[in-house]
Amino acid sequence: MKNNKIIMTVATIVLAVIAAVFSFGIVVSSRSADGSPYNELTEEAVAAATYKQGSTGSVVKTIQTKLKRWGYYSGAIDGIYGSKTKAAVRYFQQRNGLTVDGVAGPKTLAAMGISSGTTSGTSSSASSSSSGVNGYTSSDVELLARLIYGEARGESYTGQVAVGAVVLNRVKSASFPNTVSAVIYQPYAFTAVSDGQINLTPNSSCREAAKAAMNGWDPTYGAIYYYNPSTATSKWIFSRTTTVTIGNHVFAV
Repeated sequence: MKNNKIIMTVATIVLAVIAAVFSFGIVVSSRSADGSPYNELTEEAVAAATYKQGSTGSVVKTIQTKLKRWGYYSGAIDGIYGSKTKAAVRYFQQRNGLTVDGVAGPKTLAAMGISSGTTSGTSSSASSSSSGVNGYTSSDVELLARLIYGEARGESYTGQVAVGAVVLNRVKSASFPNTVSAVIYQPYAFTAVSDGQINLTPNSSCREAAKAAMNGWDPTYGAIYYYNPSTATSKWIFSRTTTVTIGNHVFAV
């Protein structure tokens, strides 16, 4: 009888130890390699950063809305990533120097001004407006800086501001789209978009030039066009009224 009690006691202790080890294992497995709590949404958020045929939701609606505004998409804004949306994404990728696969991954989303980490369909510009400039969002600042870098990084600082001012003058003009991204990504509007230089990382000078233009500096006197007379081939552009010449660019209305 006494031996039975000892056996029962030992068995209880062993079971308690096993339970403790198992519990500890669960706790450890719920932490990342650095010991911090593991966020189960992390992998889901990463996966959600890629949208392809068959995807649905508010982010897809945002993609469709932007592509339709820029003239790449003519289908319904229904939040369904169908064949028409895929074709529009492919067209956008082709025109903007991106890998042409019809999949809206992080690079394509960034080129559209959509945060790749969002799961709500809101663009990064909407979530970061507090750090923008003079009513423009931080995404607008970055996109304009990229455009300036692609179009005018070899120009003087004033020449860089001037290119930014042309974009903003177009935003204000009834003849052009009314947002920074829509103006920049309007088909065939800017060489830097066509050849993919829009995706390069801008330097500090171009970022400051973008901010200066957004704060109201317009060295072009209201120009909505600019061109390099040494490389321009369109007869039409030469017919526009010149407002000023800065560096290699002629600015016109």
